[in-house]
Amino acid sequence: MTEHLTIGERVAWYRRRRGMSQEALAGLVGRTADWLGKAENNRIELDRLSVIRSLADALDVALGDLIGEPTFLDWTPDSGTSTVPALRAALMDYRQLTPILSAPATDAAPPALDELSRELRSVFDAYQGSRFAYAAGRAPLLLADALLATRQYEGDDRRRAHELLALSYQAAASVLTKIGESELAWMAAERGLASAQQADNYAITASLFRSVAFALLSTGRHEPAMQLIESGAAYLQPHLSDGDGDLLSTYGTLFLAGSMAAARSEDRSATRGYLAEAEDASRRLGVDGNHLWTAFGPTNVAIHRVNTAMELGDVQVALDIGPELDTSALPTERRVRHMLDVARAYNVAGRRDAAVATVLNAERMAPDQVRHHYLSRQLVLTWVRSTHGKPGFELDQLARRMRVVG
Repeated sequence: MTEHLTIGERVAWYRRRRGMSQEALAGLVGRTADWLGKAENNRIELDRLSVIRSLADALDVALGDLIGEPTFLDWTPDSGTSTVPALRAALMDYRQLTPILSAPATDAAPPALDELSRELRSVFDAYQGSRFAYAAGRAPLLLADALLATRQYEGDDRRRAHELLALSYQAAASVLTKIGESELAWMAAERGLASAQQADNYAITASLFRSVAFALLSTGRHEPAMQLIESGAAYLQPHLSDGDGDLLSTYGTLFLAGSMAAARSEDRSATRGYLAEAEDASRRLGVDGNHLWTAFGPTNVAIHRVNTAMELGDVQVALDIGPELDTSALPTERRVRHMLDVARAYNVAGRRDAAVATVLNAERMAPDQVRHHYLSRQLVLTWVRSTHGKPGFELDQLARRMRVVG
């Protein structure tokens, strides 16, 4: 019903459903009725999640209700016709809860761990390549096979199977977060962390800490995410001296998640502290890497400086860093997410042509990601709404491809 509404228009729609006046809602979020009226009529853009979250809390709706998530996941030639519903069914299969509820499968050969590892890599590579439908379609079978492996192998093989299962849940959580299926992402991340603890591998545990943190972020629970990151970092610190690139990268990525949580909580001091910790870890790593699919290194830290600057409203900081940042060595997902923040900065600075061009470039790289991210949907829909007369050809076609207009 609200698919083709901007975030401001959704605020107005839910406000009226709650029977609230503009004065009442504005008072609950510490704003004026004039500000709220402009936001609802697209004269002020709602693009900072801290502000959107405060409105969602006041309206007693989920953050995703205001930013338009989840979004419809299109079938693609390599995804098949079984995506999110199949993944939901896999995550809600009661037999995953405990082995005592599973029928014995003594005649079934356990999946080869090397083959499981290759399938896990294909799903994570698809995610980092912004092929979300493919990743969602492959994840259910991966989870089933990894779960079977944990129940049929013994000793070191069982521990490796738990590593693969934990990361399989993380892959599922990652793609579900991207398309706005926050509750399912939380379920996957929670189960992944439980399996990671059976693996006895600090890097895998750290990787699932970040997965749970991102699941919390996706639902607007910024303070709990920061608490988790603080506790997780304290748990990992004694082991860093013995760790390799996997542990250092996952540890550093925890602080990147923390910087996002702090920025969305409008805590500038904590944001600076988390970024400093991440930068220290990136210096120790020395290069841009992709250990355990973190894409962690100096460039990803710089990307988060842009991201957090935009969340805090420091547009000039984002413009000083963002456009010139070379992200070519990073996975597509990271590069495109950065491009959307640059487009957002251009737009707030009144440089609409540059913003549109940036979104078009991002779409050429990853149409699936641009189609599903709330930032690109909000930008394009607002541009269409604010255009006097018919939008230009490129913008009109972009809006149609993204299906943000009827």
